[in-house]
Amino acid sequence: MSTTGSPPEVGAALWRTAFVLVLGTFMATLDSTIVSVGVSTLAEEFGAPVTDIQWVSTAYLLAVVAAVPASGWLADRFGGRRTWLLAVAGFLLGSLLCALAWSLPSLIAFRVLQGLAGGLLPPTGQALLARAAGRERIGRVISIVGVVPLLSPVLGPLLGGSILGIADWPWLFYVNLPIGLVAIVLARRFVPAAPPAGERVPFDFRGAALLSPGLAVLVFGLTGIGHEQAVPTVVAVLAVAAGALMLAGFVLHGLRTSRVPLIDPRLFTRPPFGVAALALVVLGASVFGTMFLLPLYLQTGEGLSAWESGLLLAPQGAGALAGSLLVNRLVDAVAPRTLVLTGIALVAAGTAAFTQLGPGLPDFVIALSLLVRGFGAAMIGAPVMTLVYRRIAPAHLPRAAGALNLLNTVGGSIGTAALAVVLQHRLTARGTDLPAAFADTFWWVLALALVAAAGALRLPRKKDAQDA
Repeated sequence: MSTTGSPPEVGAALWRTAFVLVLGTFMATLDSTIVSVGVSTLAEEFGAPVTDIQWVSTAYLLAVVAAVPASGWLADRFGGRRTWLLAVAGFLLGSLLCALAWSLPSLIAFRVLQGLAGGLLPPTGQALLARAAGRERIGRVISIVGVVPLLSPVLGPLLGGSILGIADWPWLFYVNLPIGLVAIVLARRFVPAAPPAGERVPFDFRGAALLSPGLAVLVFGLTGIGHEQAVPTVVAVLAVAAGALMLAGFVLHGLRTSRVPLIDPRLFTRPPFGVAALALVVLGASVFGTMFLLPLYLQTGEGLSAWESGLLLAPQGAGALAGSLLVNRLVDAVAPRTLVLTGIALVAAGTAAFTQLGPGLPDFVIALSLLVRGFGAAMIGAPVMTLVYRRIAPAHLPRAAGALNLLNTVGGSIGTAALAVVLQHRLTARGTDLPAAFADTFWWVLALALVAAAGALRLPRKKDAQDA
């Protein structure tokens, strides 16, 4: 295809496919945040302290982290569409059981089931979408559907607060049922079948025993360090050490095994995957880290309700939507490095104001900063994923999508947990000066943007034939 020709149009059939697949991603990513506003309600319902109720969110997060690495093998073994449909069905079953939970332990157990299915939806959906779009159209499609993970942290608290304002807590989970059922019906009609891989590759049991539990234990440890009331410090530190050792063991296993590993560590040494990995990890940490820190500050430091803080955070979603529309027009014409560096600069500029949190910082400054951050974040994820998907053979798309989504998930979960540790340390150091502790923590978020910029400098300067 000529590099100077106009990119092919994205037809109605492909947009229908994208809409159906994005329903699954929206459902899974939204559920990771929608329950956060119901912590106090659940604590009252089950007569449990907030530190115990937090496991409703933590268990879901750990299950998602554990499930993502297996998505590529499952799609190769059973076919992409079949894996996606089974994941949606599993997510709906988990949601129904959560709504019917009779005790806190049962709710936590059902959240694990929900998270295991939810962790499969984004990577399998992206692989199916990349296959359907082809290299010529994937950039424009990803630029639009990629905004969903950026919107979910904003819409989740708003939707959760609205539901609890008019209904009981089970509706936090019942809300998934109509979305999932519609997705299943439409997927059978509009999503092309993706057959299993021609050669059946044995499942990497040793890699799975090291990678998924290692990630889950690491995130558990970091989360525990940030919430000393929930997990003893000694247990949390030991968990971090154990998780790091298991991940190191997985890397050694992946480099030495003669079979196909769950995720090939060598993949991250091949350009542009290594730089893309860094960009996605930092993007996840920055977006989800800020969505953890800022609502916490607004509710504890400024005394806003969950609904009020959600409204103040809404400009980030508006910025992300506007940024995705711009990227849709530029992704086929502008070099990835230009888009990503511009996006990182905007994220950094939007973060700078949060390093000055305090009573004197007007709300309109926070809203404007979030608008800029959302716009910039949309300019990072889509170009990075497009660059990788265009250079991956169709047969390798499921495992590449699993690796990319694992990076974003790990970045979001580990980044948030690490920032919670920093915040706890600064709260201890600052004493009663709550705004100063949060402002100190946002300097670390700003540093993440600088790390991402250093890595993005290695992205291609120009669009080459492979990206045309």
